[in-house]
Amino acid sequence: MRHFYNDLSIVLGGAAGQGVQTVENILMAVLKREGYQVFACKEYMSRVRGGSNSTEIRLSSKKHRSYVRRIDFLFAMDGNVVEHLSDRISDRTIVFGEQSRIKEYATLAHFIDTPLTKFASEVGNPLYANTVAVGVILGILGAEEKIFHEYLSEFFSRKGQEVVEKNIEAAKKGFQFGKNTAYQEDIELGFPRDDKYAKELLIDGHTALGLGALSGGCNFISSYPMSPGTGVLTFLANKGKRLGVVVDQAEDEISAINMALGASYAGARAMVSTSGGGFDLMQEGVSLAGIIETPIVIHIGMRPGPATGLPTKTEQADLNLALYAGHGEFLRAIYTPGSLEEEVALMRQVFDTADQFQIPVFVLTDQYLLDSLAGMKEESIGVASSKRHIVETTADYARYAYTKDGISPRGIPGFGRGIVKVDSDEHDETGHITESYSVREKMMAKRMKRLAAMTDSAIMPTEIDNVKDADILFVAWGSNKGVLEESLALVRSKKIGGLHFSQAYPINPKVKEVFKGKKIVVMENNHQGQFADLLVRECGVKIVKRITKSTGEPFCVEEIVDELKKYA
Repeated sequence: MRHFYNDLSIVLGGAAGQGVQTVENILMAVLKREGYQVFACKEYMSRVRGGSNSTEIRLSSKKHRSYVRRIDFLFAMDGNVVEHLSDRISDRTIVFGEQSRIKEYATLAHFIDTPLTKFASEVGNPLYANTVAVGVILGILGAEEKIFHEYLSEFFSRKGQEVVEKNIEAAKKGFQFGKNTAYQEDIELGFPRDDKYAKELLIDGHTALGLGALSGGCNFISSYPMSPGTGVLTFLANKGKRLGVVVDQAEDEISAINMALGASYAGARAMVSTSGGGFDLMQEGVSLAGIIETPIVIHIGMRPGPATGLPTKTEQADLNLALYAGHGEFLRAIYTPGSLEEEVALMRQVFDTADQFQIPVFVLTDQYLLDSLAGMKEESIGVASSKRHIVETTADYARYAYTKDGISPRGIPGFGRGIVKVDSDEHDETGHITESYSVREKMMAKRMKRLAAMTDSAIMPTEIDNVKDADILFVAWGSNKGVLEESLALVRSKKIGGLHFSQAYPINPKVKEVFKGKKIVVMENNHQGQFADLLVRECGVKIVKRITKSTGEPFCVEEIVDELKKYA
């Protein structure tokens, strides 16, 4: 008997254009409706058709939001899948596929010939193979067939009743095969179901960030498409008209950031969404934001570089890019959400920070987080922010007035009697160009004075497990939150605690007290350890080890567990 309790890793693999994502979407939606706790992440190649893509779906009794290398069930929908995932297939992996397509089937420890095409053709079209595949999986899991059929009716309703009926017929064939297989292979599964999971929203990282932007009051976005940052633009474009968001697909990244700055100057809460290569072109605009003290939010969906690099894989190598982008000295803040919930929650603070301190604010995500799919409580989405930092101008208004905290009153054209002058050259309090050495010195001091307040209000890192009494702290930022949480829970050592930073810069000075007397290990998806360098610079800590990965893959739980055990 093969037992699978509390945690199951199902991997779907196939060529681009074969419908792997459709299978994922249907399967995730049905499992959530049935009350399962689910999480999915994907890896795919940079091509419209062909290659080999895969999606991992985790079914678990606990809230896991991390990638495991282990494969329990592999559904190979294409002949190249087994070779592509060979380093993840073990003697415990059950591989489902069509024997005629999988040339390696004889060498696999456990292969089940699964006639997807045969069943689909019996229904009337090989295209129904995807629905058959979902049926097989749900049959093995012992899911409720009625819920599956109801979802198919909704999903395919726009294509007409005949298509709905054909899909249900295909689903029944797959479901019965899966049910029979579970019995014949003596597969036993045990996962708790709960109505609270059924009621959750099923969203991906793009949607979570878009919802967060709306919650933060975003009403303008201009971007030029570049994966994986495009999804946020697409989400806001779909919702924009109904929710009052102006959406513009610019002709290039330079235009995108300049339009967003123009919108912000006029009073909008503006953002741009891009990836590292696109952001390279925006850097002059970031510097412009710094000197004209105009708020803007910049989302960078990170992927491996340099240049085109691995355009559909994941990495955390653009921290330094955001930290040092733009010529000259000016302030910025950098946020690094680690989960879907943090994406939503942080975006509100992101827009408030940009408005309050009149600076460019960066949000760094990556392909892994943006393409992840999971359930999220509806109450995690807050109402739109109403906090604004705009004043009604008077006739003697000075846009860059010297103030005690360095924050000049921000006016916008048409709101009051004053003239709102901004200039990319150095300027005096009223916005007029100047070449005065003394004015330049005072203006630089005024702009940089805000750093103290920004640092004091910076988000403290999330403490994971027993940080206070631990000897060693594993530090992560961004999307590595889930894998660190799960790995620490598996190792369960009182000697080790974890810290997750959802704000990379500036760093709250109170963090130094948390680090005091601890050995620090930093894990991040880049080659050099960029955040480790930042911690050394800002907090004066000594890093005992840098766990880095720059293959284009996320960290898996098994890797981090092995590292933790060295210190347990």
